[in-house]
Amino acid sequence: MEYRHIGSLTVPVVGLGCNQFGTAACDEATSIAVVHEAVEAGVTYFDVADEYGQNYADPTDPRGWGASEEILGRALRGRRDQVLIATKFGARPHADRPHADRPHADRERGGAGARWARTALEDSLRRLGTDYIDLYQLHVPDPSVPIAETLAVLDEFVRAGQVREIGCCNFTAAMLAEADQAAADGGFRRFASVQNLLNLFQRAALDEILPACAEFGLSFIPYHPLASGMLTGKYRRTEALPADTRLTDGLMVTPEARTRLFSEKTFARLEALESFAGERGHSLLELAFAWLLAQPTVATVIAGAARPGQVSANAAAATWRLSPAEAAQATQAVLTAA
Repeated sequence: MEYRHIGSLTVPVVGLGCNQFGTAACDEATSIAVVHEAVEAGVTYFDVADEYGQNYADPTDPRGWGASEEILGRALRGRRDQVLIATKFGARPHADRPHADRPHADRERGGAGARWARTALEDSLRRLGTDYIDLYQLHVPDPSVPIAETLAVLDEFVRAGQVREIGCCNFTAAMLAEADQAAADGGFRRFASVQNLLNLFQRAALDEILPACAEFGLSFIPYHPLASGMLTGKYRRTEALPADTRLTDGLMVTPEARTRLFSEKTFARLEALESFAGERGHSLLELAFAWLLAQPTVATVIAGAARPGQVSANAAAATWRLSPAEAAQATQAVLTAA
């Protein structure tokens, strides 16, 4: 396994996204099996969030908030010193829904304010069964809170030894610049990373976010690296769509949206990429990882897994190294097919 850096952290280039743990797609027993398989495969970076595990189909369902963290914590008992845990705060739950572990409604939950950040960190530490978080990330921007306030409380956590590095998610380049200036002005710990959407199909982060990462010394963590499974090689024009995936099981995607997803344009792109990879002796899955890892500042690729075998396949896929020219050619293959 190759390793890169997020601030002071040394991370494997393949991480495990834990957003499906505790959901209908991945029950607790399966989640724990996936975590153990990941550790054995050298995938020792785990990305979770306080909101993961909630019932997205019914936002009024009080169960699930924090479930993924709780399951990950139980799965890693006795292994904490072997792994890195990244979690997130700041997402807002449904206004009328209490948390499962705090059975009272509170309309001030979520956001980037100092008060909520302190509560959220305490809750995450307890659910994960640990006394520190390796990377603590603001999940979504909060325009109602000055970024200096958020950075000040995150700096407080770092100084207390509760957090090793801090990061953000879904920031624009302008937001990253503002945060960097606020950290300099206040003498606070700077963000070490930003986590935004990036994959071979969805490449907007290449235009401004990755250059901003280089400017401000940030590591980039792409989410949805496999385009929700589209880039795994499991979907083909000539074969019936598998019934047990997040894009086809009816839980996350409506029939109308599914029809739009699996369009002529999508299959043309997939076939172009499979041809590109196949001509070089590799699979589409390997290309999806290799293309991301060829991008400047990308530190780790946090692909999800909902059943045993997937995380080992992801670890094995991340061995192909693309040159900048080859990465550009793969991008052109998508553009030409579109």
